[in-house]
Amino acid sequence: MTPPRLTGGDALVRALLAHGTELVFGIPGTHNLGIYRALAEHGVRHVTPRHEQGAGFAADGYARVTGKPGICLTTSGPAVLNAMTAVTQSYSDSVPVLLISPGMPLRHPGRGNGTLHEVRHQSVAMEAVIGYSNRVQSVAEIPLAVAQAFAHMTSGRPRPVHLEIPLDLIDAVDHVSEVAPVLVAHPPADAVTIAAAAGRLATATRPGMIIGGGAKGAAEPITTLAERLGAPVVATANGKGTFSERHPLSIGAGLHHKAVAEFVADCDAVLAIGTELASTDLWNGPLKFPGDLIRIDVDPAQMITNALPDHRLVGDADATVTTLNQRLGKGNPEAAQRAERWRKLFTEHARTQGAPWLPLVEALEEVLAPGAIIAGDSAMACYYGALSNLPLEGPASFLYPTGFGTLGYGLPAAIGAKMGAPDRQVVALHGDGGIMFTLPELATAAQERLPLPVIVADNGGYGEIRREMVGRGEPVHGVTLPGVDFVKVAKGLNCHGVTVDDEDRFATALRKALAADRPTVIHVVGDLAGA
Repeated sequence: MTPPRLTGGDALVRALLAHGTELVFGIPGTHNLGIYRALAEHGVRHVTPRHEQGAGFAADGYARVTGKPGICLTTSGPAVLNAMTAVTQSYSDSVPVLLISPGMPLRHPGRGNGTLHEVRHQSVAMEAVIGYSNRVQSVAEIPLAVAQAFAHMTSGRPRPVHLEIPLDLIDAVDHVSEVAPVLVAHPPADAVTIAAAAGRLATATRPGMIIGGGAKGAAEPITTLAERLGAPVVATANGKGTFSERHPLSIGAGLHHKAVAEFVADCDAVLAIGTELASTDLWNGPLKFPGDLIRIDVDPAQMITNALPDHRLVGDADATVTTLNQRLGKGNPEAAQRAERWRKLFTEHARTQGAPWLPLVEALEEVLAPGAIIAGDSAMACYYGALSNLPLEGPASFLYPTGFGTLGYGLPAAIGAKMGAPDRQVVALHGDGGIMFTLPELATAAQERLPLPVIVADNGGYGEIRREMVGRGEPVHGVTLPGVDFVKVAKGLNCHGVTVDDEDRFATALRKALAADRPTVIHVVGDLAGA
């Protein structure tokens, strides 16, 4: 049977639908109009952020909460480069995002000729940053390229990919054959390695567990394993919530605290699941493991990076932990007491470090329901306040730009998260400096009528950089920003807005915002903002 004749845009959209795509975040432009025609004809839901970086962050937030690749569609040239920061954050935090863009025509001169949106070696630039960019060479190749992209994103360590379609192929027509999605297996580590690790864990008298972002698909078996081992659990920023922080064995989230280093040093065996053990989580230097270190990671190269384990379990976290559970019996009945002791030490340090933001965090805890999602920014209220002092439960409940450390992530990521998980409460948490990077995305959230609280903790500029300047004994320069009337800005972008300066008013505003008919900017000032 002769394959149908399709335009490049049709071939792309059909391939996306074949791979389960339900939502696209993107901005139309001169060079991608043929794709937008196909999106409309096939009824694909589309959200239009106000900047391509916002589109990328929204796709990232959507991917984190759904576990499915997020789709970001831009036009060529500056639009791709605008999205580059967002997908680099996705790369850093192992999030599957597919960035699709047009590129220069197939026979475009190698040195360029001044075509609109011209970027020399656009695909090469993207591959240099995120490791995967595919520039297709024909309309017929598009379904294959999409299938290859999804196979890459859903196997091994999930990371973003870039698909470039030369702009002259988008409206070109050719015979196109479908390429079915690749069914990707997620096997456990090999049986011999698992048996050896299980034997060591079974004999441990002081076991411990570290949970990273790569463990979020294994929440249930991890909870079972911790209970069988009697192992206290600490989480990284991206692992926060995977093991409920209300569980008796939970110590908390945040590896940078002194109590975590002391806890790890006390353990005779530590099981680290899906974590890089990187400096972005370990602010004060690497952890020391006097006992045995057992690592579970889907990435064999990461397995030996930052800390060499005694047992190397290369495999899917869910499958490997499930198999470990089958080899282990019941744990230590006194484990909860041991965990309580470490949790007390952890909490003391976390509350001391996060003291200026505790009233804000405690009000959040009072209002939010189980399963709520915090989409945070690189803001003091997040990494000093919420990370270690706001207990959360459920995978992907704390979306945070850990590795790359971008500003402006929280609001657009919250939009993507709310659209991916409409039945979960979602809150964006920003500082007044970082929110300015993606503030126009309030208009996106308003257009989608999202009941999204957007908290802006106002400390008068770039508070962390100010603190570091003071710590270096150097002049405080360039970090103080003039005040913004965020309530007026919110209302101008069709959102609600309110300014609060005490816990009671904040809690009332948050409850109202969660039930509102559109986003609400909650501008937090004074001591409540940690100012």
